Amino acid sequence: MKKLICVFSILIFSFAFSQKAPDINKIEFTPDAVSQRIMDINGNELPISDIIAKHKGKVLVIDFWASWCQDCLKALPKTKELVANNANVDFVYFSLDRNFDAWKKGLKKHDLEKKENYFFSAGWKNKFNDYVELNWIPRLMVISQNGYIAKYYATTPEDPEIQKTIDKLTNL
Repeated sequence: MKKLICVFSILIFSFAFSQKAPDINKIEFTPDAVSQRIMDINGNELPISDIIAKHKGKVLVIDFWASWCQDCLKALPKTKELVANNANVDFVYFSLDRNFDAWKKGLKKHDLEKKENYFFSAGWKNKFNDYVELNWIPRLMVISQNGYIAKYYATTPEDPEIQKTIDKLTNL
């Protein structure tokens, strides 16, 4: 009986705390979502719409991560491999670290300082993350050259749909 209770408890715990893929794969951002402000490495805040506009005309991959997230750190080597294999694609990192100083230390520690990095000073719960239904990190999204969401939900850089989407958008 104890074994049955233990197994049942593990199953309930697993379902209660596992990630859930969104029911709908969104293909565009709302103006409200991209009005969310995010901080750059110098402490300046800008709306996410500015970041997307900056990369217009190029495929963009957004990598949601945090330096405290073990799954994110395990994924970093594969993320770096994805970057190396896609020189024609822009990559940005949106951090969910708990504070600005921890984020900057994490960038240095994980050799991401020279990448394009942003920090959600508003924390996990904000207009953009709510809109994209961010419930787990790491999470990657692929944005098309014209700013539409081409790949809405991936939790690992090894997801073959990421590379397929990039290849399709870049006509490879």
